Amino acid sequence: MTTTKHVLISGGGIAGPALAYWLHRHGFAATVVEKAPAPRDGGHAVDFRGEVHLSLLRSMGLLEGIERLRTGMGPMTYVDARGKRLVDSPADLFSGDVEILRGDLAGLLHERTKPFTEYVFGDSITSLTEDATGVHVTFERGAPRRFDLVVGADGIHSGVRRLAFGDEARFIKHLGLHYAIFTVPNYLGLDHAGRIYTTPGKLVSYYTARRNTEARAVFYFAAGELPHARRDTAAQRAVLREHFAGVGWESDELLRRMDQAPELFFDQIAQVKLDSWARGRVVLLGDAACCASPLSGMGTGLAMIGAYVLAGELAEAGGDHRTAFARYEAELREYAEGCQKSADGVSGFLVPKSRRMAWLLRQQQRLLPYLPGKKLIAKSVRKTAEAITLKPYAGKPVAPAGPRLVD
Repeated sequence: MTTTKHVLISGGGIAGPALAYWLHRHGFAATVVEKAPAPRDGGHAVDFRGEVHLSLLRSMGLLEGIERLRTGMGPMTYVDARGKRLVDSPADLFSGDVEILRGDLAGLLHERTKPFTEYVFGDSITSLTEDATGVHVTFERGAPRRFDLVVGADGIHSGVRRLAFGDEARFIKHLGLHYAIFTVPNYLGLDHAGRIYTTPGKLVSYYTARRNTEARAVFYFAAGELPHARRDTAAQRAVLREHFAGVGWESDELLRRMDQAPELFFDQIAQVKLDSWARGRVVLLGDAACCASPLSGMGTGLAMIGAYVLAGELAEAGGDHRTAFARYEAELREYAEGCQKSADGVSGFLVPKSRRMAWLLRQQQRLLPYLPGKKLIAKSVRKTAEAITLKPYAGKPVAPAGPRLVD
Protein backbone atom coordinates (compact mmCIF):
# COMPACT_ATOMS: atom_id res chain seq x y z
CA MET A 1 0.00 0.00 0.00
CA THR A 2 1.40 3.35 -1.06
CA THR A 3 1.35 6.55 0.94
CA THR A 4 -1.95 8.24 0.09
CA LYS A 5 -1.73 10.86 -2.63
CA HIS A 6 -4.51 13.12 -3.85
CA VAL A 7 -5.17 12.82 -7.59
CA LEU A 8 -7.36 15.24 -9.56
CA ILE A 9 -9.12 13.62 -12.52
CA SER A 10 -10.67 15.81 -15.19
CA GLY A 11 -13.58 13.95 -16.81
CA GLY A 12 -16.52 12.19 -15.23
CA GLY A 13 -17.49 9.93 -18.13
CA ILE A 14 -15.95 6.45 -18.33
CA ALA A 15 -12.16 6.67 -18.00
CA GLY A 16 -12.21 9.10 -15.06
CA PRO A 17 -14.52 7.15 -12.72
CA ALA A 18 -12.82 3.88 -13.72
CA LEU A 19 -9.50 5.37 -12.64
CA ALA A 20 -11.06 6.66 -9.40
CA TYR A 21 -12.17 3.09 -8.62
CA TRP A 22 -8.71 1.60 -9.06
CA LEU A 23 -6.96 4.48 -7.28
CA HIS A 24 -9.16 3.82 -4.27
CA ARG A 25 -8.31 0.12 -4.41
CA HIS A 26 -4.64 1.09 -4.17
CA GLY A 27 -4.98 3.65 -1.39
CA PHE A 28 -5.07 6.93 -3.32
CA ALA A 29 -7.64 9.70 -2.89
CA ALA A 30 -9.37 10.95 -6.04
CA THR A 31 -11.34 14.06 -6.94
CA VAL A 32 -13.23 14.00 -10.26
CA VAL A 33 -14.16 17.32 -11.86
CA GLU A 34 -16.71 17.25 -14.68
CA LYS A 35 -17.99 20.24 -16.63
CA ALA A 36 -21.45 18.71 -17.11
CA PRO A 37 -23.91 19.33 -14.24
CA ALA A 38 -24.43 15.58 -13.66
CA PRO A 39 -23.33 12.24 -15.13
CA ARG A 40 -24.11 12.36 -18.85
CA ASP A 41 -26.99 10.12 -19.86
CA GLY A 42 -26.75 10.30 -23.64
CA GLY A 43 -24.42 8.78 -26.17
CA HIS A 44 -24.08 5.64 -28.19
CA ALA A 45 -23.92 1.98 -27.25
CA VAL A 46 -20.49 0.64 -26.26
CA ASP A 47 -19.39 -2.98 -26.17
CA PHE A 48 -16.85 -5.27 -24.53
CA ARG A 49 -15.24 -8.31 -26.13
CA GLY A 50 -13.17 -11.19 -24.83
CA GLU A 51 -11.98 -12.34 -21.43
CA VAL A 52 -9.60 -9.42 -20.86
CA HIS A 53 -12.51 -6.97 -20.98
CA LEU A 54 -14.93 -9.22 -19.11
CA SER A 55 -12.50 -10.13 -16.34
CA LEU A 56 -11.78 -6.45 -15.73
CA LEU A 57 -15.50 -5.66 -15.47
CA ARG A 58 -15.99 -8.65 -13.18
CA SER A 59 -13.22 -7.49 -10.85
CA MET A 60 -14.76 -4.03 -10.62
CA GLY A 61 -18.12 -5.49 -9.64
CA LEU A 62 -19.66 -4.05 -12.82
CA LEU A 63 -20.38 -7.07 -14.98
CA GLU A 64 -23.63 -8.01 -13.22
CA GLY A 65 -24.99 -4.49 -13.65
CA ILE A 66 -23.89 -4.33 -17.28
CA GLU A 67 -25.57 -7.65 -17.98
CA ARG A 68 -28.75 -6.31 -16.39
CA LEU A 69 -28.68 -3.15 -18.53
CA ARG A 70 -27.31 -4.68 -21.72
CA THR A 71 -28.91 -3.58 -24.96
CA GLY A 72 -29.65 -7.14 -26.13
CA MET A 73 -29.42 -6.00 -29.73
CA GLY A 74 -30.10 -8.39 -32.59
CA PRO A 75 -28.93 -7.96 -36.17
CA MET A 76 -28.78 -4.53 -37.77
CA THR A 77 -30.68 -4.46 -41.06
CA TYR A 78 -29.54 -2.43 -44.05
CA VAL A 79 -32.45 -0.84 -45.92
CA ASP A 80 -32.90 1.19 -49.08
CA ALA A 81 -34.32 4.70 -49.42
CA ARG A 82 -37.90 3.33 -49.10
CA GLY A 83 -37.12 1.17 -46.06
CA LYS A 84 -37.02 -2.12 -47.96
CA ARG A 85 -34.78 -4.72 -46.29
CA LEU A 86 -31.53 -5.36 -48.15
CA VAL A 87 -29.37 -7.47 -45.84
CA ASP A 88 -28.88 -8.24 -42.13
CA SER A 89 -25.54 -7.67 -40.42
CA PRO A 90 -24.65 -10.15 -37.61
CA ALA A 91 -25.29 -8.89 -34.08
CA ASP A 92 -21.80 -9.75 -32.78
CA LEU A 93 -20.22 -7.54 -35.44
CA PHE A 94 -21.66 -4.48 -33.69
CA SER A 95 -22.39 -5.52 -30.08
CA GLY A 96 -19.56 -7.82 -28.97
CA ASP A 97 -19.99 -10.09 -25.94
CA VAL A 98 -21.95 -7.50 -23.98
CA GLU A 99 -23.21 -4.08 -25.06
CA ILE A 100 -24.52 -1.22 -22.92
CA LEU A 101 -25.47 2.39 -23.54
CA ARG A 102 -22.63 4.73 -22.67
CA GLY A 103 -24.90 6.71 -20.36
CA ASP A 104 -25.90 3.57 -18.47
CA LEU A 105 -22.26 2.57 -18.03
CA ALA A 106 -21.37 6.05 -16.79
CA GLY A 107 -24.21 5.77 -14.27
CA LEU A 108 -22.97 2.41 -13.00
CA LEU A 109 -19.43 3.74 -12.60
CA HIS A 110 -20.65 6.81 -10.75
CA GLU A 111 -22.74 4.74 -8.35
CA ARG A 112 -19.86 2.34 -7.79
CA THR A 113 -17.34 5.09 -6.97
CA LYS A 114 -19.26 7.93 -5.31
CA PRO A 115 -19.00 6.46 -1.76
CA PHE A 116 -15.22 7.05 -1.82
CA THR A 117 -14.71 9.65 -4.57
CA GLU A 118 -15.18 13.41 -4.43
CA TYR A 119 -17.21 14.47 -7.49
CA VAL A 120 -17.35 18.12 -8.55
CA PHE A 121 -19.91 18.64 -11.32
CA GLY A 122 -20.48 21.81 -13.31
CA ASP A 123 -16.85 22.95 -13.23
CA SER A 124 -13.64 22.66 -15.25
CA ILE A 125 -9.92 23.31 -14.94
CA THR A 126 -8.61 26.66 -16.18
CA SER A 127 -4.90 26.50 -15.28
CA LEU A 128 -2.22 24.11 -14.04
CA THR A 129 0.93 25.32 -12.30
CA GLU A 130 3.37 22.62 -11.29
CA ASP A 131 6.19 22.83 -8.77
CA ALA A 132 8.44 20.34 -7.00
CA THR A 133 5.73 19.01 -4.69
CA GLY A 134 2.45 19.22 -6.57
CA VAL A 135 0.14 21.05 -8.98
CA HIS A 136 -1.73 24.26 -8.23
CA VAL A 137 -5.06 24.11 -10.07
CA THR A 138 -7.57 26.86 -10.77
CA PHE A 139 -11.15 26.23 -11.82
CA GLU A 140 -13.81 28.06 -13.77
CA ARG A 141 -16.11 28.24 -10.74
CA GLY A 142 -14.51 26.67 -7.68
CA ALA A 143 -11.70 27.99 -5.51
CA PRO A 144 -8.10 27.09 -6.41
CA ARG A 145 -6.81 23.82 -4.96
CA ARG A 146 -3.61 21.82 -4.80
CA PHE A 147 -3.14 18.18 -5.87
CA ASP A 148 -0.25 15.75 -6.07
CA LEU A 149 -1.12 14.62 -9.60
CA VAL A 150 -3.55 15.60 -12.38
CA VAL A 151 -5.08 13.20 -14.92
CA GLY A 152 -6.74 14.33 -18.13
CA ALA A 153 -9.53 11.83 -18.79
CA ASP A 154 -11.64 14.46 -20.51
CA GLY A 155 -12.00 13.11 -24.01
CA ILE A 156 -10.69 13.78 -27.46
CA HIS A 157 -10.88 17.56 -26.98
CA SER A 158 -9.17 17.37 -23.58
CA GLY A 159 -8.78 20.65 -21.75
CA VAL A 160 -6.02 19.19 -19.58
CA ARG A 161 -4.09 18.15 -22.70
CA ARG A 162 -4.43 21.65 -24.12
CA LEU A 163 -3.14 23.23 -20.90
CA ALA A 164 -0.22 20.83 -20.43
CA PHE A 165 0.71 19.80 -23.98
CA GLY A 166 -0.51 22.55 -26.30
CA ASP A 167 -3.06 23.09 -29.08
CA GLU A 168 -5.05 19.97 -29.99
CA ALA A 169 -4.42 20.48 -33.72
CA ARG A 170 -0.96 19.02 -33.13
CA PHE A 171 -2.35 15.73 -31.85
CA ILE A 172 -5.70 15.04 -33.55
CA LYS A 173 -5.83 13.11 -36.81
CA HIS A 174 -9.13 13.73 -38.57
CA LEU A 175 -10.41 10.61 -40.40
CA GLY A 176 -12.68 12.44 -42.83
CA LEU A 177 -16.03 11.76 -41.15
CA HIS A 178 -18.28 13.45 -38.62
CA TYR A 179 -21.04 11.84 -36.62
CA ALA A 180 -24.01 12.85 -34.50
CA ILE A 181 -26.26 10.93 -32.15
CA PHE A 182 -29.40 11.79 -30.21
CA THR A 183 -32.31 10.08 -28.48
CA VAL A 184 -35.75 9.71 -30.07
CA PRO A 185 -38.86 7.69 -29.13
CA ASN A 186 -38.97 4.19 -30.59
CA TYR A 187 -41.53 5.42 -33.10
CA LEU A 188 -40.71 2.63 -35.57
CA GLY A 189 -41.74 0.05 -32.98
CA LEU A 190 -38.62 -2.11 -33.42
CA ASP A 191 -37.83 -4.93 -31.00
CA HIS A 192 -34.14 -4.98 -30.00
CA ALA A 193 -33.23 -4.18 -33.57
CA GLY A 194 -31.78 -1.47 -35.76
CA ARG A 195 -31.81 -0.12 -39.30
CA ILE A 196 -29.01 1.33 -41.40
CA TYR A 197 -29.42 3.36 -44.58
CA THR A 198 -26.43 4.48 -46.65
CA THR A 199 -26.05 6.77 -49.60
CA PRO A 200 -22.72 8.02 -50.98
CA GLY A 201 -20.87 9.84 -48.21
CA LYS A 202 -23.70 9.48 -45.68
CA LEU A 203 -25.19 6.99 -43.24
CA VAL A 204 -28.40 7.16 -41.20
CA SER A 205 -28.97 4.62 -38.45
CA TYR A 206 -31.68 3.97 -35.88
CA TYR A 207 -31.54 1.36 -33.11
CA THR A 208 -33.64 0.65 -30.06
CA ALA A 209 -32.46 1.16 -26.50
CA ARG A 210 -33.52 0.48 -22.91
CA ARG A 211 -35.78 -2.45 -23.66
CA ASN A 212 -37.31 -0.74 -26.69
CA THR A 213 -38.58 2.24 -24.68
CA GLU A 214 -36.47 4.63 -26.75
CA ALA A 215 -34.10 4.68 -29.72
CA ARG A 216 -30.90 6.31 -30.87
CA ALA A 217 -30.64 8.21 -34.14
CA VAL A 218 -27.13 8.20 -35.60
CA PHE A 219 -25.76 10.16 -38.57
CA TYR A 220 -22.35 9.74 -40.20
CA PHE A 221 -21.19 11.93 -43.06
CA ALA A 222 -18.01 12.73 -44.96
CA ALA A 223 -16.74 16.25 -44.38
CA GLY A 224 -13.58 18.18 -43.64
CA GLU A 225 -12.98 20.17 -40.48
CA LEU A 226 -16.06 22.03 -39.18
CA PRO A 227 -14.69 24.38 -36.51
CA HIS A 228 -17.79 26.59 -36.52
CA ALA A 229 -19.91 23.66 -35.29
CA ARG A 230 -17.57 22.53 -32.54
CA ARG A 231 -19.54 23.90 -29.57
CA ASP A 232 -22.57 25.49 -31.22
CA THR A 233 -25.59 23.18 -31.08
CA ALA A 234 -27.61 25.35 -33.45
CA ALA A 235 -24.79 25.19 -36.00
CA GLN A 236 -24.59 21.41 -35.56
CA ARG A 237 -28.29 21.02 -36.29
CA ALA A 238 -27.89 23.23 -39.36
CA VAL A 239 -25.00 21.08 -40.62
CA LEU A 240 -27.04 17.91 -40.19
CA ARG A 241 -29.99 19.39 -42.07
CA GLU A 242 -27.68 20.56 -44.84
CA HIS A 243 -26.24 17.06 -45.29
CA PHE A 244 -29.29 14.87 -44.65
CA ALA A 245 -32.46 16.69 -45.67
CA GLY A 246 -34.19 14.68 -48.38
CA VAL A 247 -31.58 11.90 -48.61
CA GLY A 248 -34.16 9.15 -48.10
CA TRP A 249 -35.58 6.59 -45.67
CA GLU A 250 -36.26 8.21 -42.22
CA SER A 251 -33.77 11.06 -42.58
CA ASP A 252 -36.36 13.86 -42.67
CA GLU A 253 -38.40 12.44 -39.78
CA LEU A 254 -35.30 12.02 -37.62
CA LEU A 255 -34.21 15.57 -38.42
CA ARG A 256 -37.68 16.79 -37.40
CA ARG A 257 -37.42 14.96 -34.08
CA MET A 258 -33.87 16.21 -33.48
CA ASP A 259 -35.11 19.51 -32.04
CA GLN A 260 -37.00 17.67 -29.27
CA ALA A 261 -34.07 15.43 -28.33
CA PRO A 262 -32.78 15.93 -24.77
CA GLU A 263 -29.19 16.09 -26.05
CA LEU A 264 -27.19 16.12 -29.25
CA PHE A 265 -23.71 14.67 -29.43
CA PHE A 266 -21.78 15.87 -32.50
CA ASP A 267 -18.09 15.49 -33.29
CA GLN A 268 -15.52 14.58 -35.87
CA ILE A 269 -14.26 11.02 -36.24
CA ALA A 270 -10.62 11.29 -35.27
CA GLN A 271 -7.70 9.70 -33.49
CA VAL A 272 -5.28 11.16 -30.97
CA LYS A 273 -1.57 10.53 -31.36
CA LEU A 274 1.08 11.84 -28.97
CA ASP A 275 4.74 10.97 -28.53
CA SER A 276 4.24 10.91 -24.75
CA TRP A 277 1.15 10.78 -22.54
CA ALA A 278 2.75 12.55 -19.55
CA ARG A 279 4.24 15.95 -18.76
CA GLY A 280 5.63 16.22 -15.26
CA ARG A 281 2.81 15.53 -12.79
CA VAL A 282 0.14 15.56 -15.52
CA VAL A 283 -0.85 12.41 -17.41
CA LEU A 284 -3.52 11.61 -20.00
CA LEU A 285 -5.93 8.68 -20.06
CA GLY A 286 -8.46 7.24 -22.52
CA ASP A 287 -9.46 9.32 -25.53
CA ALA A 288 -7.39 12.27 -24.29
CA ALA A 289 -4.25 10.17 -24.69
CA CYS A 290 -4.93 7.72 -27.49
CA CYS A 291 -8.45 7.98 -28.91
CA ALA A 292 -8.91 5.08 -31.31
CA SER A 293 -12.09 6.63 -32.81
CA PRO A 294 -15.62 5.19 -32.71
CA LEU A 295 -14.76 3.25 -35.88
CA SER A 296 -12.49 0.93 -33.90
CA GLY A 297 -15.11 -0.27 -31.41
CA MET A 298 -12.28 -0.30 -28.84
CA GLY A 299 -12.42 3.09 -27.16
CA THR A 300 -14.31 2.18 -24.00
CA GLY A 301 -12.42 -1.04 -23.36
CA LEU A 302 -9.12 0.75 -23.97
CA ALA A 303 -10.06 3.52 -21.53
CA MET A 304 -10.98 1.10 -18.76
CA ILE A 305 -7.87 -1.03 -19.27
CA GLY A 306 -5.79 2.17 -19.23
CA ALA A 307 -7.35 3.17 -15.90
CA TYR A 308 -6.44 -0.20 -14.39
CA VAL A 309 -2.85 0.01 -15.66
CA LEU A 310 -2.29 3.65 -14.63
CA ALA A 311 -3.54 3.12 -11.06
CA GLY A 312 -1.63 -0.14 -10.80
CA GLU A 313 1.65 1.38 -11.93
CA LEU A 314 1.24 4.24 -9.44
CA ALA A 315 0.79 1.65 -6.70
CA GLU A 316 3.77 -0.44 -7.87
CA ALA A 317 5.96 2.68 -7.94
CA GLY A 318 4.88 3.73 -4.45
CA GLY A 319 3.36 6.91 -5.85
CA ASP A 320 6.49 7.93 -7.79
CA HIS A 321 4.80 9.51 -10.78
CA ARG A 322 7.90 9.61 -13.00
CA THR A 323 8.39 5.85 -12.79
CA ALA A 324 4.66 5.09 -12.85
CA PHE A 325 3.83 7.21 -15.88
CA ALA A 326 6.70 5.74 -17.91
CA ARG A 327 5.67 2.19 -17.04
CA TYR A 328 1.99 2.94 -17.72
CA GLU A 329 2.84 4.06 -21.23
CA ALA A 330 5.21 1.14 -21.80
CA GLU A 331 2.49 -1.33 -20.77
CA LEU A 332 -0.30 0.25 -22.79
CA ARG A 333 1.09 1.91 -25.91
CA GLU A 334 1.37 -1.15 -28.14
CA TYR A 335 -2.16 -2.20 -27.21
CA ALA A 336 -3.47 1.31 -27.84
CA GLU A 337 -1.80 1.44 -31.25
CA GLY A 338 -3.38 -1.91 -32.11
CA CYS A 339 -6.78 -0.54 -31.19
CA GLN A 340 -6.18 2.48 -33.40
CA LYS A 341 -5.05 0.29 -36.28
CA SER A 342 -8.32 -1.65 -36.08
CA ALA A 343 -10.09 1.45 -37.39
CA ASP A 344 -8.08 1.43 -40.63
CA GLY A 345 -10.34 1.17 -43.64
CA VAL A 346 -13.56 1.10 -41.59
CA SER A 347 -14.76 4.50 -42.81
CA GLY A 348 -15.00 3.28 -46.40
CA PHE A 349 -16.88 0.19 -45.29
CA LEU A 350 -19.23 2.14 -43.02
CA VAL A 351 -19.87 5.11 -45.28
CA PRO A 352 -19.25 4.14 -48.95
CA LYS A 353 -17.99 6.98 -51.11
CA SER A 354 -19.91 5.98 -54.25
CA ARG A 355 -23.04 4.10 -55.30
CA ARG A 356 -20.87 1.42 -56.87
CA MET A 357 -18.97 0.89 -53.61
CA ALA A 358 -22.26 0.76 -51.69
CA TRP A 359 -23.57 -1.88 -54.11
CA LEU A 360 -20.39 -3.97 -53.84
CA LEU A 361 -20.52 -3.88 -50.04
CA ARG A 362 -24.14 -5.03 -50.02
CA GLN A 363 -23.28 -7.97 -52.25
CA GLN A 364 -20.46 -8.88 -49.92
CA GLN A 365 -22.80 -8.66 -46.93
CA ARG A 366 -25.37 -10.87 -48.65
CA LEU A 367 -22.74 -13.52 -49.30
CA LEU A 368 -21.15 -13.31 -45.86
CA PRO A 369 -23.40 -15.95 -44.16
CA TYR A 370 -22.38 -18.49 -46.78
CA LEU A 371 -18.64 -17.87 -46.79
CA PRO A 372 -16.11 -19.94 -44.76
CA GLY A 373 -14.73 -16.79 -43.15
CA LYS A 374 -18.11 -15.36 -42.15
CA LYS A 375 -16.96 -14.78 -38.55
CA LEU A 376 -13.55 -13.45 -39.53
CA ILE A 377 -14.32 -9.78 -38.82
CA ALA A 378 -15.72 -10.48 -35.34
CA LYS A 379 -12.77 -12.76 -34.57
CA SER A 380 -10.33 -10.10 -35.69
CA VAL A 381 -11.92 -7.48 -33.43
CA ARG A 382 -11.87 -9.91 -30.49
CA LYS A 383 -8.20 -10.68 -31.13
CA THR A 384 -7.39 -6.97 -30.94
CA ALA A 385 -9.39 -6.60 -27.71
CA GLU A 386 -7.49 -9.47 -26.09
CA ALA A 387 -4.00 -8.45 -27.23
CA ILE A 388 -2.80 -7.49 -23.75
CA THR A 389 -1.96 -9.38 -20.57
CA LEU A 390 -2.95 -7.46 -17.45
CA LYS A 391 -0.47 -7.49 -14.58
CA PRO A 392 -1.67 -8.32 -11.05
CA TYR A 393 -0.86 -5.02 -9.37
CA ALA A 394 -0.01 -4.74 -5.67
CA GLY A 395 -1.77 -7.95 -4.76
CA LYS A 396 -5.01 -6.92 -6.44
CA PRO A 397 -5.23 -9.00 -9.64
CA VAL A 398 -8.01 -9.00 -12.18
CA ALA A 399 -10.12 -12.09 -11.52
CA PRO A 400 -10.04 -14.42 -14.54
CA ALA A 401 -13.40 -16.01 -13.70
CA GLY A 402 -15.91 -16.61 -10.95
CA PRO A 403 -17.64 -14.19 -8.58
CA ARG A 404 -16.80 -10.52 -8.53
CA LEU A 405 -14.20 -9.14 -6.19
CA VAL A 406 -15.34 -6.81 -3.43
CA ASP A 407 -13.46 -4.19 -1.45
